Amino acid sequence: MTSADAIININMIHIAPWAACTALFQGAAKILERDAVLYLYGPMIFEGQELEPSNAAFDRSLRERNPEWDLRAAGEIESVAKSAGFRLEEVVRIPANNTSLIFRRTLQRTFVVGS
Repeated sequence: MTSADAIININMIHIAPWAACTALFQGAAKILERDAVLYLYGPMIFEGQELEPSNAAFDRSLRERNPEWDLRAAGEIESVAKSAGFRLEEVVRIPANNTSLIFRRTLQRTFVVGS
């Protein structure tokens, strides 16, 4: 694939190693044009906000199943996104303790020779 209009990622970054999150944004930077959207959905942690009991239990369960899995901090996701040329446009809290993070590509696509 050489381009896409948008990327939607649902319930993945907490059940994958952290490297998958960084790879998601790096890969998206290669195929999304400026102003394109990368949409993330799932349970997340927000600095200064207490984790809901159900999400705290879910986080413990994830870590027990695989030490590389856990609920991710929205601020850390935003840092990875920014370093890949995205800005956080909107945070939408969803019932059942999930969140949508909507990122917008701020730079032109990065072309890599041979890919």
